[in-house]
Amino acid sequence: MRPTTTLSYVEAGEVATITLQRRRINMAMVRELTAVADHLEDASPCKVVVITGEPGAFLDGVDLAEFRPDQTMDIHGFNKWEKVCSRFERLPKATLAALDGPAIGGGMQLALVCDQRIATPRAVLQLDEVHQGFLPGMATFRLAKFVGLGVAKRLILTAPAVSAEEARTLGLLDAVVPDLQAGIAQAVASFGPAHGVAIELARRLLNESYAASFEDAIGNFLAAQHRALSQPAFHETLKAAAKSRG
Repeated sequence: MRPTTTLSYVEAGEVATITLQRRRINMAMVRELTAVADHLEDASPCKVVVITGEPGAFLDGVDLAEFRPDQTMDIHGFNKWEKVCSRFERLPKATLAALDGPAIGGGMQLALVCDQRIATPRAVLQLDEVHQGFLPGMATFRLAKFVGLGVAKRLILTAPAVSAEEARTLGLLDAVVPDLQAGIAQAVASFGPAHGVAIELARRLLNESYAASFEDAIGNFLAAQHRALSQPAFHETLKAAAKSRG
C-alpha cells in the first residue's frame, strides 16, 4: 500500500488495524480508505479488521472546509463516502469498530457498517447532520434496523449526543469496556476462526432480511449455503468431526 496521511494501517497475524488519524472526513481520507478496502479485498490474508481512532478520538464527521458556499453544491464526495462504507460493510472479513471518543456524523455511520462495535465510557455517538441542514448519509437506511423506527427518528431529527452506556442499551454498541485494547482482544476472539466466506454470506442474508420476502430469502439462503458447503472451512469441520468420532 502507498503511504497514507489520514490513517495508519497495520497487519499483525490475522488482524488488520486501521487507525484514523484525522478527526474529520475529507476526500483524502475517503481515497485512503478506498485504497485500504482494495488491499483488504485483493491482497490481505487477515480475518478481522479493526477500525479505531487515536486515544480519546474516533471520527467527528465531515470536514466542512471541503465545501465552498460560493460554488454549486454536488454530491460526488458523499457518493464516494457511501461507496467505501458499503465496501467495508461487505468485506469477506469480520469487522470491529473500537471507539475511544466521539463518533459523530460520518464516524457513527462508519461504526454502523461494522459487525461489532465496542467503546470506552468516554465515547459519544451522535448524528448531528439534520441540525446542520443536510442528511446523515445511509444511516437513514441502516439505523432503524438497530434501534427501531421511533428511536431512529429521535436520534436523527433531534440529534442527541448519546453516551456509551445509553448506546449499548439501545443496541448501537455491543459492549462498553474499561480498557479498549483488552476489549478489542476479547471482541476479536469472539469471532472465532472468522471464516471469511461464511461471514460475508451470513451478513448479506441478514442485511437482506428486512427487504426480501421469505420465498426470495430461502432461495438466497440455499444458494449461499451451497457456496459455504463447498469452501475449505466446512471440509475441515467435517474432517475434525470424523476424527473426533475415532
